[in-house]
Amino acid sequence: MRGRDVQRAQQLVLALRSFHVNKHALPGIQSPEAEGAFVEQILESIHRVRYVSIINARDVSPSRADPTNTLFDPIKAAIHHRRHNNLDEACWLVFLSVHFGRHLRDGWRLCADVYGGLGQKRWDWLTVTAKPTGFAGWLAKNEKHLKGRRFGNHRKYESLQAASAKGAAAVVASYVKWVDPPRTHQGMLNDCQRAVGSDPTVMFDYLYHSMDAVARFGRTAKFDYLTMLGKLQLAPIEPGIPYMSGATGPLKGARLLLRGSSGAPLSSQSADKTVSELGRLLGVGMQVLEDSLCNWQKSPKQFKPFRG
Repeated sequence: MRGRDVQRAQQLVLALRSFHVNKHALPGIQSPEAEGAFVEQILESIHRVRYVSIINARDVSPSRADPTNTLFDPIKAAIHHRRHNNLDEACWLVFLSVHFGRHLRDGWRLCADVYGGLGQKRWDWLTVTAKPTGFAGWLAKNEKHLKGRRFGNHRKYESLQAASAKGAAAVVASYVKWVDPPRTHQGMLNDCQRAVGSDPTVMFDYLYHSMDAVARFGRTAKFDYLTMLGKLQLAPIEPGIPYMSGATGPLKGARLLLRGSSGAPLSSQSADKTVSELGRLLGVGMQVLEDSLCNWQKSPKQFKPFRG
């Protein structure tokens, strides 16, 4: 454990024990080994979430926004475009980063090759929305050239087949339809505020459920996309609950923590309520708890860092 984390770890332990006594039993971490592993996963998740805030404050080279450059990074590219007042392109890049994911070995290669059109044509937001069928046509012609490119771990079941209703072309088309050009991303956020008000958690919830319209964007993809918009200051939103409905790893972690077994009965609604109460006491956001619960349940008595 990093030296600077020792004090935070002690605070987390005290808060967890207080929650166990005064709010809700936490049978999953009653052994010192399980408690220690869970606390380390929380710290690891804090660092992972905080990293985005760190790069958000740093200078970003224009090379990061160039898909033909080996330095391409869609998250840093989104920061670059936000600073140049191009919210549409920034949000579009976040969407692409989530859909294609970052592969442990290949990095952002698939995202770069698609966004950069294999050096033929850049599929930026203006280009994609100018001719909605254009991207599908390009993908159909270039499927063989993209063969071997790999999605990130969370997206490993996705497809590049242009003709498939589950393929990247259908996903992109549904995302464009969700934003609904000529409405912009800012216009979408403005409409959201008019509909539900400006509370960041209520806005997040409204957008989260509206994203059911985006193909192949299930619970994890919606959560990752919207939390990234918030962290990058592209939208004034943040999750108020961990959105356990439809979750696998995080819900198993919540059941293990709150019931003592990952297979114990616990509804997603009850998990959302109790985990959000725990987050407020610990002073950590919902993304931190969602991430740490998911990783902790994989190795509940020994801390193991998980990437990808």
